[in-house]
Amino acid sequence: MYRLLLIAGLLVLFYYLLRRAILEIKENGGFLSRTEGHTKGNQMVQDPVCRVFIPRANAVREEIGGQTYFFCSRGCAKVFQKQLSN
Repeated sequence: MYRLLLIAGLLVLFYYLLRRAILEIKENGGFLSRTEGHTKGNQMVQDPVCRVFIPRANAVREEIGGQTYFFCSRGCAKVFQKQLSN
């Protein structure tokens, strides 16, 4: 008898947890939408010159030859442009 009550209680708990998760997913528009907004600015990018990783939001952005590059400083961007011109 106790087993049946325990199983019923666990099923009710599972139902409410699953229902809550589904409602939260519907409100946020999917699984990845919550993390996508946060990681775009915090995504790490690598400087092609000195190979350090920096947050994309803090990086120096340069478009060179139709491609976008991210640098840790203007100095690295100038060095990269010199290397491409050689």
